[in-house]
Amino acid sequence: MQLYQDKSKNIFIRAKEIHIGNNTSFGSNIYVDVKGGFSIGDRSRLGYNVKIEGRDIFIGKDLYHSEGLRIGGGGHTNPTANFSIGDRCTIHNNYINIAEPVIVGNDVGLSLDVSILTHGYWLSVLEGFPAEFSGITIDDGTIIGYRSTILMGVHIYKNIVIGANSVATKNLTNTNSIYAGNPARFIKEVVPLPKEERIKTINHIIDKYKEIAVYHKINPNITVNYPYIHVNKCKFDVEKLEFSGKEDEETDDFRDYVRKWGLRFYSDRPFKSVYK
Repeated sequence: MQLYQDKSKNIFIRAKEIHIGNNTSFGSNIYVDVKGGFSIGDRSRLGYNVKIEGRDIFIGKDLYHSEGLRIGGGGHTNPTANFSIGDRCTIHNNYINIAEPVIVGNDVGLSLDVSILTHGYWLSVLEGFPAEFSGITIDDGTIIGYRSTILMGVHIYKNIVIGANSVATKNLTNTNSIYAGNPARFIKEVVPLPKEERIKTINHIIDKYKEIAVYHKINPNITVNYPYIHVNKCKFDVEKLEFSGKEDEETDDFRDYVRKWGLRFYSDRPFKSVYK
C-alpha cells in the first residue's frame, strides 16, 4: 500500500497505487482509504471535508470540488465498489454510494446536495420486500440539479439537464433534453440557437461582463467577430470552445465569467474562483 499525507492540512490518502497529477491541489480534512488505486488528474482540486472509501477511484483532469464530499457508504468494501469521473467536471457536497460501480463521464456537474445511490433494501426479500443492487452511469455533458437523487441502475444519457429536487428512477434516454420531477420526466428537447440569436446572446454576455470588469477594476480590450471574441491578446472561439494567444490576469477573469454561461475554456491557468 502507498501513503500520501499532509498532517498540516489533515490529509490522509492510502491506496494500493496513488497517482496525483500535475498542478493538482487539495483543501483540508481529506480522508481517502481504498483497496485498489486512487488517481486524480492534472489541475484537479479536492476541496474541504472529503471522505472516500472503496476499491478503485479514478478522477480525471480539471475536476473542481468545493466542500463536503462522501464517496463510499454502505457496500464500500465490495469488490465492485468503483468510482470514476471524467475530465472537466464539477462536484460539491455530494453523497455517492458505490456498493456497485458509478461511472461519470466528461463535463458533468453535480449540484449541491445531489445523492447517487447504488443499493436499496430493508426488510426480508423472503417476505416479498424489495432489494436492489445496481450501478449507475452518467454520460457526458449532464448537469444534475440541486438536491436531486439518482437511484439504482439508472443510466443518464448525454447532454441532459435534470431539474432541482428531481428523482431519477429509470433511464433518461433523450439526449440534449431537460428532465424534472419525482419521478423525473421528460420536459423538453434543447434546440441550438440560430446564428442571429447566438450573436445577440454573445453580445449580451459581453455587455454584462464589461460591467463586471469595471467592478473588478480592470479594463480588458474586447472585440467580437462571431464566433470569435478577442480579449487583449487572446482569441476565444465560442463554438469550438477553443482559444489561442497570450493569457493574462484579465483573460483569466473573462474565462471565469463566461464559464457561468456554459462557455468553459480550460488552460493550465486555473479559473479565478477555484480557490475562493
